[in-house]
Amino acid sequence: MKRFLFLLLLSSPLLAQEKYDLLIKNATVLDPMNNIHEIRDVAIRNRKIAAVEKNILTTDAAKTINAKGLYVTPGLVDIHAHVYAGTGLVDGYDGDNSVYPDGFTFRSCVTTVTDAGSSGYKNFPDFKDRVIDRAKTRVFAFLNIVGSGMGPKPTEQNTNDMDSTAAADMVKKFPGLLVGIKTAHFESPEWTAVDRALEAGVAAQVPVMVDFGVFRPERPYEDLVTKKLRPGDISTHMYIDYVPMLDAQGKVRSYLFEAKKRGVIFDVGHGGGSFDFRQAFPAVHQGFVPDSISTDLHIGSMNAGMKDMTNVMSKFLNLDMSLEDIIQRTTTNPAREIHHEELGNLSVGSDADIAILSIEKGNFGFVDSLGGKLEGHKKLVCQMTVRNGLIVWDLNGLARLDWHKNAGFHRDPRWEGQLPVKR
Repeated sequence: MKRFLFLLLLSSPLLAQEKYDLLIKNATVLDPMNNIHEIRDVAIRNRKIAAVEKNILTTDAAKTINAKGLYVTPGLVDIHAHVYAGTGLVDGYDGDNSVYPDGFTFRSCVTTVTDAGSSGYKNFPDFKDRVIDRAKTRVFAFLNIVGSGMGPKPTEQNTNDMDSTAAADMVKKFPGLLVGIKTAHFESPEWTAVDRALEAGVAAQVPVMVDFGVFRPERPYEDLVTKKLRPGDISTHMYIDYVPMLDAQGKVRSYLFEAKKRGVIFDVGHGGGSFDFRQAFPAVHQGFVPDSISTDLHIGSMNAGMKDMTNVMSKFLNLDMSLEDIIQRTTTNPAREIHHEELGNLSVGSDADIAILSIEKGNFGFVDSLGGKLEGHKKLVCQMTVRNGLIVWDLNGLARLDWHKNAGFHRDPRWEGQLPVKR
């Protein structure tokens, strides 16, 4: 009799151990790295992707989300953002231009950001201590070749503060966290900033990202991408208005395709002043498409034409890029560009970073950095973000019960990004 009662207790639903902490059902799964584009279920266990299969039983999961009609993708990877907030710079460079990541990433389905040169070797330890180590968002960084990082003018014009050896040594001290070297906003006619950044990139064996600053005839952009940059180096702001992209007939210049063949990476880096529909529209339709789509998130761009990652992605959707190509350029490609191929996919065993997106149809307006407007009829909306197995953004309560059925608010740390309630 005692043995029977023991077995009965073990089979009780109250004591049963579910196979999965969280199950997302009935969504169209888009995972470019694994070549998946079909309706599947995605299950999470211990903050890892546990299964991507058809018809996973809801009884196997502690929590199930019905995502019918929605798209499930890897968590988005934004390789050009500015999140070294709280530096207190107020003179000449629009103040403290960065934002704290968690308030702006999750609501646009971004789970990983790379800060693009906000800090240099002198202040990166402060950035790491105050922001990176405290953020729920996964944060990497390109190290500015200028030791002081970005700051009030003329901070980034100071060639005496461009120490290639010190920058490379800092990257070597934090391998994997510092994913490259950045140079930006350089105004002088010589190649000093690019050359010093490349020296550091070679020494540390990491890619270099270049925001070419003010374009000068003494250092042509064509030379940058066809002669200076190495395969794997990144030219950001690819659709900025003063890149010599189109010839007199409106055709994309051949040197840009040649640079792509060399392995130079072209990144969007929309920002507050670096995306022009007059460049992007003809370029995309002629096949000169981005390798990665990024925001250049900062306090100026987020309140202007850029807004957020889903807005930038929606622009390309309305420029007739396929959703599959857009997801590849916001997941797999950027993860590879920063040498973190473990990210940007839904492979079993990988960290459970997941985006759930919808496509809304209607009449929408999308604005570039120069005030130009594109009329569009579809836009991407971030419905839910899962970071490291925890729900950190839920726009429309997909994970919640109808209030008529809800017995009381409960936080379950297995699937929600909050601490358990103390009762």
